[in-house]
Amino acid sequence: MSNLKSLMTPFKIGNVEIKNRYCMGPMGGGHHFEADGTWKESTIEYYAARARGGFGLIFGGVMTPDKEVESPGNSSPLLNPVRWRVTGSRLAEKIHAQGAKMFPQLTMGYGRNYPGMLSPSESEVYMYPELKSPVLTTDQIKKKIEQIIEAAKIVKSADFDGVEVHSIHWGYLLDQFAMALTNRREDEYGGSLENRLRVCKEIIQGIKAECGSDFPVTMRMSLKTYLKGFNKASFDGRDEAGRTLEEGIEICKLLESYGYDALSVDVGTYDSFYYACPPCYVPGGHGLELYAEAKKAVNIPILAGSRMGNPFLCAEALEQGKADAFVLSRPSLADPDLPNKVARGIPEKIRPCIGCNQGCVGRLLEKGLPFTCAVNPRAFRETETPVLPALKRKKIVVAGGGAAGMEAARTAAMRGHEVVLFEKSGVLGGDLIPAGSHSFKKEIRQLNEWYKSEMQDLPVDVRMHTEATPDVILAEKPDTVILATGAQSVMPGSIRGIDSEKAASSIDVLVGKKEAGNKVVVVGGGNVGLEIAIEYAMEGRQVTVVEALPELLEKGDFVPQQNRMWIMDAIEYYGVNVRTSAVLQEINEEGAVIRAEGSEKEETLPADTVVCALGFRSGPSMREALSAYDVEIYEVGNGVTPSNIIAAIGTAFEVARNL
Repeated sequence: MSNLKSLMTPFKIGNVEIKNRYCMGPMGGGHHFEADGTWKESTIEYYAARARGGFGLIFGGVMTPDKEVESPGNSSPLLNPVRWRVTGSRLAEKIHAQGAKMFPQLTMGYGRNYPGMLSPSESEVYMYPELKSPVLTTDQIKKKIEQIIEAAKIVKSADFDGVEVHSIHWGYLLDQFAMALTNRREDEYGGSLENRLRVCKEIIQGIKAECGSDFPVTMRMSLKTYLKGFNKASFDGRDEAGRTLEEGIEICKLLESYGYDALSVDVGTYDSFYYACPPCYVPGGHGLELYAEAKKAVNIPILAGSRMGNPFLCAEALEQGKADAFVLSRPSLADPDLPNKVARGIPEKIRPCIGCNQGCVGRLLEKGLPFTCAVNPRAFRETETPVLPALKRKKIVVAGGGAAGMEAARTAAMRGHEVVLFEKSGVLGGDLIPAGSHSFKKEIRQLNEWYKSEMQDLPVDVRMHTEATPDVILAEKPDTVILATGAQSVMPGSIRGIDSEKAASSIDVLVGKKEAGNKVVVVGGGNVGLEIAIEYAMEGRQVTVVEALPELLEKGDFVPQQNRMWIMDAIEYYGVNVRTSAVLQEINEEGAVIRAEGSEKEETLPADTVVCALGFRSGPSMREALSAYDVEIYEVGNGVTPSNIIAAIGTAFEVARNL
């Protein structure tokens, strides 16, 4: 087992010493700032919470200095330099009080990642192939560079410790300059690799000239893009049309020669988003062997990001010389105290990031909402969601030991209430158990273990093998009842043969109640059904998905784009057969009988097992049976409306926080 204490040793970026090997990764942009460009108080507390949690270096979310070439938004320090400096100094003071350092991020722009944004050359816009990006003029490039340098001066004047340039990563503007695929210019900013990196060189030279050679500047960069072309990822990394690892290493060497003090590395772009911001399906530490090559090639620190939340993985990588420090973005949302828990030798108490992307990047990029975290409802809401001691201690009964029930019990107990939790089975976890049964969802299993340890450490009276009937609940004489009884698989009785031995619900196969055969038909093209289908195909089984709608993932809970992209590419890569606009009619000895929309003819798909992944329904509610008594009643989680983990945990936390 790796020595976790090594993660608590200091290292240097330039002349600035960082107290340990944990860096909080950047996340978000405009949501961190008021309309006039100054730091929000909620943002200051958000960063301060991670500094208190032990992160040695805080990377601030991206700021866009440009207020002349493109729309400025609200994140430019140049909008209101005096007020930005005042509020920024207060943030820096809070960070320094914890012995941490902070490098805000400055970007040149976003380019073809968004419609209407300027890019080095006309290129197909991400997710809008019918659109082409407008092209930057040489004068506009120089103006953008000037504004980044001016913003860096303001950053330094606010007592921040350095600055990170955003970024040759995720396909943002500097990434587009660096890639031949997106840079076909014929002026001094195009052509050779050195010319394509000229912007990066002029930025660092300008910042160092204005801020001093000892003011640290880092670069966020992707070592390999995993692209087959515009809007098409390379699932296995072959047929690279963007940046190869070999070119990525050459870029590292050039950036070092220009004067960059450290490189914060990952892989992927928006077009290969499941590499850039990987969901749970992508293994932890998936980029480490690439980072190790960068580490060999340069003498400046390599900061490793992307699915690095496992402290044992980090310690091993540090000891093997694959990286110098580790950049945690989403894990810092899930548990702000992660470094402190490592330092105290209690890594099992870390609340894990589950790679769902629902509360963080999904909300931010697709819904335009401030990010939070599915497993930590307080993330980026620290000032508005304090967990305060209750003014009046209550007796609270929680019915159900799934994620929602355990979160409600946990939060209520933390506030000082007397809590009894009833679970009718012999294990805690509820829907976390089937959800975590996949080989690619070990973090769900870790989350369940974390909740179970919280139930042990807090004064929660957990009673297993006890169904929370109205009589059982009322016998406790509770002040408040929280119903968190979960949901059940839908198994339509209208389908002939639904009781066949070949038929199984999604829950049946996920918890091992039924073993699937070699030929499997999965009925239902939502997230649950497709995950089951992909895992069976990965195991070598012959799998067909039947979906009544014209498209997969068309209905149901929100699936973030990087998760969706991986699922769709995995279906193709692993050879899952897909039949859309088709409805299951019968399950018989041969398999699944389906009928295509608009057809009178039925077709039989040979199958050993037919898995029905047709959604979930809430069970009967006890609210009416309890409503005649003098007791507060709340319903949370899937027992109200079957949904996802962010809703289950979020509703439970909100109810318990306000009791």
